[in-house]
Formats: sequence, C-alpha cells, structure tokens
Amino acid sequence: MARSNGIAGHLEVRGKDWRLADCDPRATPGCKDKADAAKRLERNLARIDALQYLLYAEGQRSLLIVLQGMDTSGKDGLIRKVMAAFNPQACEVWPFKQPTPEEAAHDFLWRVHRAAPRRGEIAIFNRSHYEDVLVVRVHDLVPRSVWSRRYAEINEFEHHLHQHGTTVLKFFLHISRDEQRQRLLERLEEPHKHWKFSEGDLGERQRWKEYQRAYQDALARCSTEHAPWFVIPSDRKWYRDLAVSEIVREALERMNPTPPKVALDTKRLSGLLAKD
Repeated sequence: MARSNGIAGHLEVRGKDWRLADCDPRATPGCKDKADAAKRLERNLARIDALQYLLYAEGQRSLLIVLQGMDTSGKDGLIRKVMAAFNPQACEVWPFKQPTPEEAAHDFLWRVHRAAPRRGEIAIFNRSHYEDVLVVRVHDLVPRSVWSRRYAEINEFEHHLHQHGTTVLKFFLHISRDEQRQRLLERLEEPHKHWKFSEGDLGERQRWKEYQRAYQDALARCSTEHAPWFVIPSDRKWYRDLAVSEIVREALERMNPTPPKVALDTKRLSGLLAKD
C-alpha cells in the first residue's frame, strides 16, 4: 500500500532502527501552527464524513482504528473531536477494559475479534488487544513465555483482518511524563474532571519506564505494511487531532470506496413520480 510523504510519512513506525525514545511528544511535523491545524482539521473531517458515507454504501470493506496510549494521552478526547465525524449508524467504539470472566475464559484475541467491524462499517478500539503485551507484561500477569508469543499472534490476526477487507490503522498517542503530570493535576483541580481521576493512575505512572519499554517492543514488532503503527505526538492536542484526521482521511482515500452500480430507468421512474 502506498504511503503518504506528509504527516503519515513522518509518524509511521518503520525499520529495525526505529526507537520510541527518539520521538518528541511536542513535535508538530508537517504542520506550521495551531491556526493551520484548525483549518486542515475542518477540511479533513468534512472529507472523512463523505468517504464514510461511500464506504457504507459500498458495503464490501471496513476500517479498524486502534487507539493506545498512557493515561491522559487523549484517547477519549480524540474520539470526541475527530471520530465524531463518523456517522454512528455505521461506527462503533469499543472500550477494552479489564477482561470480564467470560472474556478471560477465552484466548486473548476472542473479545477483540468479536468487535471487528462489519463490512461497510468502522470500529474504534479505545485500548485493544495490545493490552495483552502491555499491562500484562508490565504487571507480570502471565509468564514471559506467554506474552512474548503474542506479538506474532497479533500480526497474524491483523493480517487475517486485512485479507478479508479490513484496513487497520493503529495510533499510539505519545505524551511526555511532564505533560501527564499536568493533566493529572488538572483532573484534581477541576471538579468536573474528578470522575476521570483514579489513584490507580498514580501507581501506573510509577511504572512509566516499564511501559515505555513495553510500547517500544509492541510498536516495533507489530508495525506492518498491512497494519501500520503511527506514533502521534500528543502533548499538543491540536496537533494530535490534525495528525490522526489526516492519516484516517488518506487511508479512506486510498480505499476509494465506490457505491454499487444500480440499473435504474431514471426517466421512466421520474415520470411516474411526476404523475404521483
């Protein structure tokens, strides 16, 4: 699949030498400033809306968007500001939290495969199957011999989706530790955000380095031609929204969805309606 040389070209995870530590969470490659981002975001959202309509009408292929990131990285905000361009009639958001007893009784991919988008539709994963090589690894919930096999299993799963008509886009919302501190403080200082704060967030924050290592491996091992990872600098929310919108728009344009051709005698039918 041909890739863009614009924002996507800057942010896609590629090559054996790629390192997460080299990615600046405050960078804005491919964008001049906040005003430029706002104009481009508006155009992207309008185009995404039109392309989703065609994808739904075509009814043959689907799009899966995976969102991952540390606490406060902006997954919910991105869904509100960018994914709101999608018509909810053909789009579903799946928040993957701790597995339920039923989910835990199956293999780790069972619950995500059930949520894969149907033909003509879009699915957004707020966290995903990657939790099973991130949280599971950092908290030592299963042996290394188990989670280390999952990278290959994930690649096979995503390749299977691709072969059956699903375009897979994966976004890691990359924030700095300092930015996370500021966002956590905002949740404490603003009463209307208290519901978003959990003391557990502080415990996860203490494992920052372990999570960065886990993300390094997950992104490097599971960014493929058919299911690429994009590292989105997310300290600046306006750039985060622009970057994701542009990559989604370009992916839909490459898909080039086309409604089915329908044979209609338009003149005859128009005549019948005119006489009605």
